[in-house]
Amino acid sequence: MQKPDYQDFVRAMAAAGNQPEAACEALYKLTQDTVGVKLFTITINDPVAEVARRIYTNMPEAYPVSGTKPADKTDWSRQVIDEKRTFVANTIADIAAVFPDHELIKSLGCESVINVPVVVEGEVLATINCLHEAGFYTPERVAASEALKLPGAVCVMLNDRNGGI
Repeated sequence: MQKPDYQDFVRAMAAAGNQPEAACEALYKLTQDTVGVKLFTITINDPVAEVARRIYTNMPEAYPVSGTKPADKTDWSRQVIDEKRTFVANTIADIAAVFPDHELIKSLGCESVINVPVVVEGEVLATINCLHEAGFYTPERVAASEALKLPGAVCVMLNDRNGGI
């Protein structure tokens, strides 16, 4: 893990055209450097449609952009959406308890996850979803994930500004 270097993200965010993809790609790279990640997605919380809608993925074959997951009321949603707290699971059993796609997650070599809520004006607009091998998301990595929230908000706002996914 290293201290976040936002310069590449700032350049990508400022670039004209190809948004929000350029900023999301830069956030993915920042996440790799800051926290570490195998599978990375950004999902927008849509409380009206009651779904989480994917706007970025580094594994489009397994998790395509514009894919959705139901936003059911669960312990996960209470923690992440209602309480605005990062969710951490470091075993596939803990992932299976909250995510029905746990078999796909495991098949991709991932057995731990952090879901970082992106909160703007008191509302969770999105989550930054980082998955890796079992036991990967230590307290230090979870603390480092806080640095992703502001760039995540920029990605969501660029998505909205450019007409969504």
